[in-house]
Amino acid sequence: EVELVDVAPDVLQQRLREGKVYVPDQATAALDRFFRKGNLIALRELALRRTAERVDAQMRGYMQAEGIRETWPAGERLLVCVGPNPSTARIIRAARRIAARLRGDWVAAYVETPAHARLSRADQDAVTQNLRLAEQLGAQTVTLSGHRVSEEVLAYARDHNVTRILVGKPTHSRWRDRIRGSVLDELVRGSGAIDVYVITGDADERPRPVLRPAPVARALDYAQGVGIVLAVTLLSLLLRDHVQTIDIAMVYLLGVVVVSSRLGQGPSLVASLLGIATFDFCFVPPYFTFAVSDARYLLTFGVMLVIAGVMSRLTTRIREQAEASREREERTAALYAMSRELAVLRKEDDIVLAGVRHLRNTFNTDVVVLVADADGRIGPHRALEGVTLDDKERGVAQWVFDHAEMAGVGTSTLPAAQWFYLPLQASERTVGVVGVRHADPARFRDPVRRQLLETFAGQVAASLDRVRLAGASQRARLETEAERLRTSLLSSLSHDLRTPLAGIEKAASALLEDRAGPADPGHREAARAILEDARRMNRMVANLLDMVRLESGALEVQKEWQPLEEVIGVALIRMGDRLGERPVTTSLQPDLPPVLIDGLLIEQVLINLIENALDYSPAGTPIEISARAGPQAVTVDVADRGPGLPPGDEARIFEKFYRTRDQGPG
Repeated sequence: EVELVDVAPDVLQQRLREGKVYVPDQATAALDRFFRKGNLIALRELALRRTAERVDAQMRGYMQAEGIRETWPAGERLLVCVGPNPSTARIIRAARRIAARLRGDWVAAYVETPAHARLSRADQDAVTQNLRLAEQLGAQTVTLSGHRVSEEVLAYARDHNVTRILVGKPTHSRWRDRIRGSVLDELVRGSGAIDVYVITGDADERPRPVLRPAPVARALDYAQGVGIVLAVTLLSLLLRDHVQTIDIAMVYLLGVVVVSSRLGQGPSLVASLLGIATFDFCFVPPYFTFAVSDARYLLTFGVMLVIAGVMSRLTTRIREQAEASREREERTAALYAMSRELAVLRKEDDIVLAGVRHLRNTFNTDVVVLVADADGRIGPHRALEGVTLDDKERGVAQWVFDHAEMAGVGTSTLPAAQWFYLPLQASERTVGVVGVRHADPARFRDPVRRQLLETFAGQVAASLDRVRLAGASQRARLETEAERLRTSLLSSLSHDLRTPLAGIEKAASALLEDRAGPADPGHREAARAILEDARRMNRMVANLLDMVRLESGALEVQKEWQPLEEVIGVALIRMGDRLGERPVTTSLQPDLPPVLIDGLLIEQVLINLIENALDYSPAGTPIEISARAGPQAVTVDVADRGPGLPPGDEARIFEKFYRTRDQGPG
């Protein structure tokens, strides 16, 4: 469940001022920084939108589960119908403006009917460009499949709770609507509670006829149709004395159905006309003439012609639907086979090669896949034998990866390339590029084929992302285990070393302080060295313990306003024995303000820096400590006359246990 806890920005700011959220000092700082009224309004809108999206998804799930078909207008969702007409681009832009004004989602839908395969190349390109325009303007694009455009659009609108449908104003003649039916009229009559908006095209646009050339039948198909009619005629001559004339007409209709189902609409029309002629010539008195003695046979001829035409059209439509169903089944089977294989692969190379193989088998094209490295550069391409990319094509692929947009042949971006490239877009990043090449450059202008290619590329990208995330998770787990082991070891060593170090330091101090101790100056110098090394070792162990506490979260920083001069002075006093005769100069700005710090920790930082200067700078060279106040902070410098850092080590010196390359072990 999602529960929205909402409060007006003014009320929340008042609660902050009254100290009901933070203590007064923090509340004042919060009001001046983050909790400004503009930020609170934006956060409130974000919360309301996220809650509305979640509730909308729950509502649609409930409607589907309960079989509710009508629209519940709880939120605005637009659907714009896309086609090859030139005015579609203006309709898409109008839908974008309406959706922005209503602050609602919008979908661009194209219905792939059996007649889609007969669209001209120009019309197919127009559909592709319109869908691409809708994507660029922020729409979700879908391609539906069905026989009637209005039925598919209304079904999708009801399933996705669409509240408004946008269509273009029809520009063809009214007779066409009376013969073929009007999509607009069907949408209006079947929309129910859904609003239908009709938008006109630009004034300078002219309706471009959608060319639907029928498949060209071969001469052999016409010959086979004529042969079937002749065979029906011979069979009917044998049965003429045993059956009635109307039964012979049915035999001719059967022959027309056979021709329609096997040979197409053109041979079917020829067979219909030839069948009526032979039926009149051979079986209507007077025989073997085209004269008709009984006028009732004229009605029979007309009915035969109409029935033959209708059956021819129906059988042709069934063939088209069967072909479209077969193509959809092939696409679904190819996607299923690829998804099933990719789901069990665990290596990046295996996933890439499997994707290349499935893409080549499905689209019958040359395929290459280029996977990016950690630096965002396209690596060597992977493909089946005999396929290579030159430097120019690799440059196009790199552009596609950098911009996450398709490019290459058949597009408006870098069209001089020989390949068509798609980004392998995962959930949060681009992992590579897939390229396809075909002898026909316009092969992937078909929106359905391009959408299928994008789906294949998405499957490969998701699998690559899954493998990489699994590898990163495994590495993170190993690093966590190693860090835990290292921390445990450091903690154990630190505690175990403190006791003997304390004993060594105590013994060395006693030797130096005892007047009856070793009189030999060499022995006293050795005792002094033991004491200094023990103290140094003790400080190192203390550092290790602090590091363990920092990483475990047990060390709490206790900040207080303190003068920086005192912290620097205490650090120099503690380092007095180590400094010895080494000259140390301090340059502190006279009017340094107090600083909010943890004195003990900053003191340890200064000690570590001074020790580093003693270890890695020539003996006798000065050490300078300076402090100056800026507009927002106080800066402290500890400078020595050492060799400095080798190039490339500046960013690594803060890594744990890292030493520069020119230093020895330690």
